[in-house]
Amino acid sequence: MVNSLWFKWRSLRLPWRKSFMVGQDLAGNTFWEFKDVANANRFRRIVKFDPKTHYGDVQVTPQWHQWLRYLREHPPSLEEQRQDLIRQAQMKQLAQLADERWASKPSVLDKPKTQQPAPATQASETTANPTSASQEAPASQSQPTPNPWAQADRRNPGDGYQPDSWTPTSQR
Repeated sequence: MVNSLWFKWRSLRLPWRKSFMVGQDLAGNTFWEFKDVANANRFRRIVKFDPKTHYGDVQVTPQWHQWLRYLREHPPSLEEQRQDLIRQAQMKQLAQLADERWASKPSVLDKPKTQQPAPATQASETTANPTSASQEAPASQSQPTPNPWAQADRRNPGDGYQPDSWTPTSQR
């Protein structure tokens, strides 16, 4: 009761006052306006918080931040601030439901439950060594095609290359 009367008294724009209280947020921070010394046509806007609070722990809501930065002409009302808290709680609940739905779906990145066959590009034992595979394979099976990479020349074209020594010329 005493606090509300004090805040009402401080918010009156009396001619002898240098600063006017504009409002407060739900966290107890108060917001003030005062005449700018450099530009008398403009009011400066500041926030005052509990002096025991560390600077890093001060939280200003987006509505009040907009008012402080002159993006908003009128300060937010207490009802508007309460509605924003309700909206934030609803958003957190919806985000939790969305996370639960997302977690219940199987992910493409998860390890598959069953063993998948090896990729076709990987050389298997039968294609890497066709002679031993033909000895073990029964006669009724057809001959496997040999691996073209096993028959390829294992040498690189530049294996025998040696650079010539550099001999500078005396030309202009």
